[in-house]
Amino acid sequence: MAAVSPPPQQQQNNPQSHEHHEFPLPAILTYPSSTPPTLITQGAEARLYKTTYLLPSIPSALKYRPPKAWRHPALDARLTRHRILAEARILAKCRREGVFVPAVYAVDESAGWMMLEWVGGAPARVGINEWLRRRKESEEAKGHEGDAVPVTGDREEDQELIALMRRIGAAVGRMHKVGIVHGDLTTSNMMLRPWEKGREPSNGHADSGDGSLDGDIVIIDFGLASQSSSDEDRAVDLYVLERAFASTHSRAEELFTRVLDSAYRETFKQAPIVLKKLEEVRMRGRKRSMIG
Repeated sequence: MAAVSPPPQQQQNNPQSHEHHEFPLPAILTYPSSTPPTLITQGAEARLYKTTYLLPSIPSALKYRPPKAWRHPALDARLTRHRILAEARILAKCRREGVFVPAVYAVDESAGWMMLEWVGGAPARVGINEWLRRRKESEEAKGHEGDAVPVTGDREEDQELIALMRRIGAAVGRMHKVGIVHGDLTTSNMMLRPWEKGREPSNGHADSGDGSLDGDIVIIDFGLASQSSSDEDRAVDLYVLERAFASTHSRAEELFTRVLDSAYRETFKQAPIVLKKLEEVRMRGRKRSMIG
């Protein structure tokens, strides 16, 4: 699917022209659409836009890898094609195997972009931090130091967070089961897609709480992912998630580790081997921290 740049006159008359954006738009987004494209995030390798280019009623996400001026053009084009196609194949495999990831709508590896399903909802990071903020305020209202009280899972109100952690562990287990290693697992790369009414799961769903942590876990951003059945690679994937969780949601770190192990075991039969490897990876991580 080759993307053709619009004629110069169309670019000049189009209010969505790259002149109105901080970064030059990929050619496909310079064509008219029902709403202007919105830059959602800018990373080291790619930009993510929200667009209604395909259909006015259906928003989609366009992931664009712009040319890198510091690389040789031929090498840059080859690397871009390889990475776009590799990510698209991984997403397609996950979808076939029932892992919740965005659907791939279109790919133009030569132009460096991939059109994906727009996943509604908020990142799990946002939901967890909001839950922890309310928990802190509740503790302070009782005269306790909010940040000093870790979340242990012993209270009734903790069940909502535990249910979310279980869904995270199950989602990672299903992904590893089909031979995919993410490479950058964080709660920012997991979306909470709202459940359809009446279709809430019985497992991993808490009846208590305000529903802010409800939703399917949809894993996103497979730019560093690979197809691997190595237990070491899977263990490193879990370790990256553990460290990211500890950094972002430190008050619930210990609880997350316990719940993750339990839910991961339930969805992936090779989990005991991977979790044993995870202990070795943790030891190496602690050793590096001591050495500096």
